[in-house]
Amino acid sequence: MKGIITVVGKDQVGIIAKVCTLLAENRVNILDISQTIVQGYFNMMMIVDISKSNSTFEELVESLDVLGKQIGVLVKLQHEDIFNSMHRI
Repeated sequence: MKGIITVVGKDQVGIIAKVCTLLAENRVNILDISQTIVQGYFNMMMIVDISKSNSTFEELVESLDVLGKQIGVLVKLQHEDIFNSMHRI
């Protein structure tokens, strides 16, 4: 199962490292990653494979939300099919 993770907030040291550490600890594989910084604001999108995770989808959503609050950014995980449905042209 694939998911889409988005991370948005003021740029600071360690955002990518902290998010990737949490994913690795939960056996989530990063398939693709894109990040930009625009006028001091950090924006990252990741496509991840959560099929081998030792956590449920809901647990991952909660863990990423808690991490985001700890580091001052918004972190969201969505199922790939829901993300695609929401962003059709």
